[in-house]
Amino acid sequence: MSKYEVIIYWSKDDDAFIAEVPELPGCAADGPTRAAALKNVDVIIKEWIETAKSLGRSIPEPKGRLVFA
Repeated sequence: MSKYEVIIYWSKDDDAFIAEVPELPGCAADGPTRAAALKNVDVIIKEWIETAKSLGRSIPEPKGRLVFA
């Protein structure tokens, strides 16, 4: 399991739970349950990092919990 913060919410439009990783732009996955969305986003995080490495892009260090005002 990754150390990046993951935000999970229900999407009525997608009829699924969405798991987003705010620290990795565009990194998100879905699933029929919260657990499935979280499991799927772990795979997507690994793919996001592999893609960033292959393109020579920087990979943000996990910051843990984000705070929004």
